[in-house]
Amino acid sequence: MKTRTVDFARYSSIRIGPVAKVRVVERGERVPEGHFLVGGANNLLIGPHPPPLAMLGKDFSCCRLEGEQLIIGAATPTGRILSFCKKHDLGGFEFVAKLPGTLGGMVAMNAGVKAHETFNRLLWVETDAGRIEKGALSYGYRYADLPGAVYAAAFEVKRGFDEALAGALNALRANQPKEPSAGSAFKNPPGDYAGRLIEAVGLKGYRLGGMAFSERHANFLVNLGGGTFEEAIRLLQTAESRVYEKFGIALQREVICLDAGLIHN
Repeated sequence: MKTRTVDFARYSSIRIGPVAKVRVVERGERVPEGHFLVGGANNLLIGPHPPPLAMLGKDFSCCRLEGEQLIIGAATPTGRILSFCKKHDLGGFEFVAKLPGTLGGMVAMNAGVKAHETFNRLLWVETDAGRIEKGALSYGYRYADLPGAVYAAAFEVKRGFDEALAGALNALRANQPKEPSAGSAFKNPPGDYAGRLIEAVGLKGYRLGGMAFSERHANFLVNLGGGTFEEAIRLLQTAESRVYEKFGIALQREVICLDAGLIHN
């Protein structure tokens, strides 16, 4: 199995992380046991001592139509998915406009915007355990219980790409910060918004070193330049403790934190 040297301070969307060796999984291979699949590193916060890491090779970046199924490889970037759907006039993926990441990450966290989620049109997922039908999977808001790494997924074909919907969903992201981030730091609690809670405890715009909760959207942890893993973790912990003290709500992290062989989310 090949390896690749990755500088996560440049590769990850939040621009934090060490230079690390990453195993590259090609078609016909499996993610080695004990390795964490990084994908596009768009919702990851990687510390100086991460667990063993792996990523999928280029063979897993593909889109194809088979009858009434759209099959997408797990390493396929969202931009390529959107372009494919526009070209073939397919609906159901309008929500991926300007959504960073790859198909694998989308499935793993049931990514989406409001009512438009990855699992809405999902038919089956190919994982280490083989092909698994959607009905056999447990999933919900920004959550999917998957038995191992995702290699591909199939979706019900819907004819007709909706340009108006794509534009409307894209406009919802207009208030997101431009600085490097890992997307939403916390999941929205039932009936509330993590950003509102973080702002209510005085942390909107709060800065620690090179990291801060964005002044534009409080639920985005942003790197203002030279931010570190330790600063980011301290800010996450501060938000968790303050929100719990004031509201009795335990925030759940949407960003996945990797360090010292442990996964924190």
